[in-house]
Amino acid sequence: MPTPAPLPAPPPPPDDAPLNTVDALVQLSFLVQGVLSATGAAHELSVVQLRLLGVLRDRRAGMLELGRHLGLDKSSMTGLVGRAEKRGLVRRSPSPHDGRAVLVGLTEEGRRLAEEGAEEIARRLTEATAHLGTEGRAELTRLVGTVLRGVGS
Repeated sequence: MPTPAPLPAPPPPPDDAPLNTVDALVQLSFLVQGVLSATGAAHELSVVQLRLLGVLRDRRAGMLELGRHLGLDKSSMTGLVGRAEKRGLVRRSPSPHDGRAVLVGLTEEGRRLAEEGAEEIARRLTEATAHLGTEGRAELTRLVGTVLRGVGS
């Protein structure tokens, strides 16, 4: 499977731009979304399918939990899981705690694709941040964590 071509770097926003932080975050989201899209396309997965596999890498989850995590309603989740199940990437099993609920987990093929996708995403985002150096990447990680914690409060 060929490695997707690297994405061009967006131009940096000027330091005196009135929405500098907003522009920077939007440009960063475009970069990350592009990496996710290219990685998914290389494996014939949509971004949402790739995210589903990523969520399930370390757990089995119920449909409601997956829907909340992926921002999808019940019918969209049912379709997403159904398509992944037809490809042999996930399997549904009865919940041991609730006979009405099902848990979704990765198959061996789903796990393989999830791991390959995670490695590809990590490689491409590491390349994109290589110029920051170790200290710069640590600072970026700290700042992103602070922003994400602030959203949850």
